[in-house]
Amino acid sequence: MHSPQPKPETRTSDDWPSELYRILKAADVRQMSYVPDAGHSQLIRLFSADRDVTTNVLTTEEESIAIAAGAWLGGQRSVVLMQSSGVGNCINMLSLSAIGRFPLLMLVTMRGEWAEFNPWQVPMGLATAPVLAAMGIRVMRAETPHDLIETVEAAAVLAFEAEQQVAVLLSQRLLGRKTW
Repeated sequence: MHSPQPKPETRTSDDWPSELYRILKAADVRQMSYVPDAGHSQLIRLFSADRDVTTNVLTTEEESIAIAAGAWLGGQRSVVLMQSSGVGNCINMLSLSAIGRFPLLMLVTMRGEWAEFNPWQVPMGLATAPVLAAMGIRVMRAETPHDLIETVEAAAVLAFEAEQQVAVLLSQRLLGRKTW
């Protein structure tokens, strides 16, 4: 008679920022750039507390693309954290990563989707994936905490080992309903 297989560990949605931090540290990410965003707040706090990581608070999202290029040229890996509305600010600058052929890893919290209350977020929410794809960025999407962990692990390998440009979209449902 076969003994039952142990069930895989189940993580709650509250655990995913710590797990993402662990994955990105294991991928030797040494720089993180962001415009403050509630969806990334726990991950931002974890990176900000890490003395081995340079955190860059931005005034606008396109600065993160240049910082990622500079980090790579300086021998370091970086991750870019932004909200889907910030992707629109980066359209022209994304050509730098494509033409320069340097790794780019973006984690994009989505707005304008599930249970959105702000109509201004809807247009860019609809356009985020197509805009990134049009700029030559590989787009991956995560709907659950488990999907997110596996997807970011795969995206980090694609970005840093295969020197690709990758954006992981964190669905609004994963992040939870936003209210004011």
